[in-house]
Amino acid sequence: MANNTTATFAGGCFWCIDAAFRRVKGVHKVESGYMGGQTDAPTYKDICTGMTGHAEVVQLSFDADIISYSQLLDMFFTLHDPTQLNRQGNDVGTQYRSAVFYHDDAQAELTEHAITQLQPHLAEKIVTEVTPAVTFYSAEQYHQDYFNENPNQGYCSVVVAPKVAKFSQKYAHLLNE
Repeated sequence: MANNTTATFAGGCFWCIDAAFRRVKGVHKVESGYMGGQTDAPTYKDICTGMTGHAEVVQLSFDADIISYSQLLDMFFTLHDPTQLNRQGNDVGTQYRSAVFYHDDAQAELTEHAITQLQPHLAEKIVTEVTPAVTFYSAEQYHQDYFNENPNQGYCSVVVAPKVAKFSQKYAHLLNE
């Protein structure tokens, strides 16, 4: 019986995070969406204004007997710069903030521990929000698995592909064949 668990991460544009986690052994479902704002049922157009308070997130369903939450956190912190406030590279706004939306106390503690362990290795202060998970709103269908569906799109070629390549090299032992 699988030990299915949920994790929700925000690390800039969800296309990058989505593309990487789809390759991880034990991750059964990856869904791009929105969390952490005050508007019900936001659309991509809504959150792009920066006025809804939502972050672009990726919600994972994973088997904790195959991949641990701590391993997923390590991957998450590799995929983005947790020291950039409300941005990742040229993507600027609160919707691109770094955040971990935890689903239980154990995830909260593991996240705080991961940040404590990572901080001495970074020149700048980690600004990742650690906050309870709230309502998850699935992004529009065209955002799901965007990188694999649109590998030649400009943003995917220039931003997503290099991140996925670096991720795949570092975590090859934890990826699907």
